[in-house]
Amino acid sequence: MRILLVGEYSRLHNSLKEGLEELGHEVTIIGNGDGFKAYPVDIELNHSFNNYLSKKIRVFFYKFLFTDLASIEIYLKTLFLSKRLKNYDVVQLINESSIKCTPKYEIKFLKRLKKNNKSLFLLSCGVDYTCIKYMIEEKFRYSILTPYINDKSLYNTYRFMLQYLNDDYKKLHDYLYENVDGVIASDMDYHLPLLGNKKYLGLAPNPINLDKLAYIAPDITKKIKIFHGVNTEASFKKGNNVFSDALKIIEQKYSDKVDIITTYSVPYNEYIEKYNSCHILLDQVYSYDQGFNALEAMAKGKVVFTGAEKEWLEYYNLEEDTVAINAVPSAESIANKLEWLILNPDKILEISRNARNFIEKEHHYLSCTERYVSYWKSAKH
Repeated sequence: MRILLVGEYSRLHNSLKEGLEELGHEVTIIGNGDGFKAYPVDIELNHSFNNYLSKKIRVFFYKFLFTDLASIEIYLKTLFLSKRLKNYDVVQLINESSIKCTPKYEIKFLKRLKKNNKSLFLLSCGVDYTCIKYMIEEKFRYSILTPYINDKSLYNTYRFMLQYLNDDYKKLHDYLYENVDGVIASDMDYHLPLLGNKKYLGLAPNPINLDKLAYIAPDITKKIKIFHGVNTEASFKKGNNVFSDALKIIEQKYSDKVDIITTYSVPYNEYIEKYNSCHILLDQVYSYDQGFNALEAMAKGKVVFTGAEKEWLEYYNLEEDTVAINAVPSAESIANKLEWLILNPDKILEISRNARNFIEKEHHYLSCTERYVSYWKSAKH
């Protein structure tokens, strides 16, 4: 099949592409590489409003003329690329807002994709109308919206997520669900809100290319290294402040036993290089399942503090704290779990091996890719 993957988050579409190509399919990724993370894409689709002056001009037009120049530029680029965006057997969108335009231009783009290709699928990966509505209604015990729900003064921090609930984005959501052939969730945080939806095909775990990720057996003869990579644009929704508070407790009690490494918004390749030597990685707090960064770290044998809630444990038939550590929104709880590992370093070795085995069993890129292909084929018949 010829497959077009639109957009990229956390290297998901790159891993899927690797699996699809291994299975003999022809694959193209179009997108912006997810900002500063700079993931590879085959067709770059981005705007040029990046310097100080152009940003000011963009804000002026948006504020006073209700026009987003960046969206217009991106949409015009899709028109120039029209010949390269035709005649695919499958088109999959990474998200409801797959090319990062205003809903008006997203819909224009989607209409052409729908017209010029055989089938169109939506991946629920990253925030969208369905999951944000589920979160704001507090159907999760906690979620990335929890800090905002508890403190409305954080509105400006969350406004780009909350915009998915406004009328324009609801119109985009409705258009998609009327026109896509099916919707796939990438993990439990998107799976649970979609249960019962007639367009929902099911969960396809994030595909991890184990051929590129060697297992690194932990060496615990010296200090235990803890890595905390902060994405400054998403620090509240990732719970980085909770991790930071937990690390202060640990540093005060065990400075002789641990080395703490913290980075801020570094590109993907640099991020990987920094965490390769760590034993423990602090990923995210407000989730039920693991995202791509956590899964890749688990594949390398890191003990990852991330989403590992009971729904995830039940889905995969696992015991608590055997494969990953569930990071709940409590600095004291996280510090206690870190302390448990520091005082019981053999547990680091045990969880490290379990983590690699879990990724091999449940997230191998070829088996996960085959699930995507089966969903695509079943929805077309």
